[in-house]
Amino acid sequence: MLTPKRLKYRKPHTGNLKGNSKGGNEVSFGELGLKAMSAERITSRQIEAARVAMMRHVKRGAKVWIRIFPDRPVTKKPAETRMGKGKGGVEYYVAIVKPGKVMFEMGGANEALMTEALRLAASKLPIKTRIVKRMTS
Repeated sequence: MLTPKRLKYRKPHTGNLKGNSKGGNEVSFGELGLKAMSAERITSRQIEAARVAMMRHVKRGAKVWIRIFPDRPVTKKPAETRMGKGKGGVEYYVAIVKPGKVMFEMGGANEALMTEALRLAASKLPIKTRIVKRMTS
């Protein structure tokens, strides 16, 4: 599971998911990428599940770049607890993904194989995605 080594704040505010991605909108490292089409908080478990699905399909025959990192803690109070007594403890970490962000990239294998691997990874994520190619200029 991906978790940050250290944080500036232990329990940050929730924040919002408005707007589009500021950067990371193009395929930079690989040949194909999985781009987010809607905003969502993606957990470290979901990122890991997508990574495992991709690697198993290509049988470790391609290079994979993960362009998102779960650096945002999500807190939760225990079940059947009365209101008050402060904010709950940190349960898991999420990556804030906005529309346009390239989350995963692949390179070094057959294009059809990589496309199918990215499709399998997309099925593990709670977000609408699109497979994009690297822009050649």
